[in-house]
Amino acid sequence: MITQDALTDYIRQVIPDAKVSVTDRTGTMDHLVVTVVSDHFKGKNLLDRHRMVYQALAAPMKDGRIHALEITTKTSEEE
Repeated sequence: MITQDALTDYIRQVIPDAKVSVTDRTGTMDHLVVTVVSDHFKGKNLLDRHRMVYQALAAPMKDGRIHALEITTKTSEEE
C-alpha cells in the first residue's frame, strides 16, 4: 500500500513539474490508475513517457507497495 502523497513525491523526484492524479481500483491502494501531466513528455513517444513513470515508481513497485499500475501520460497541451 502506498499513499497518494508518497506516490506523487516519487513521480516528482523524476518529473518535477508533474500534475498527478491517482485512482485506487480496489480499495487497497496497490492497484492504481495514475495520470501524469508534464511538459517533460513533449517530444517523447508513449513508451518513453511510461518508462519515465515506471522509473520514478521503481522502488514501491519492487517492494510490493504497488501491485498493478495503469498509466496515462499527457503534456499540458494534450490535457
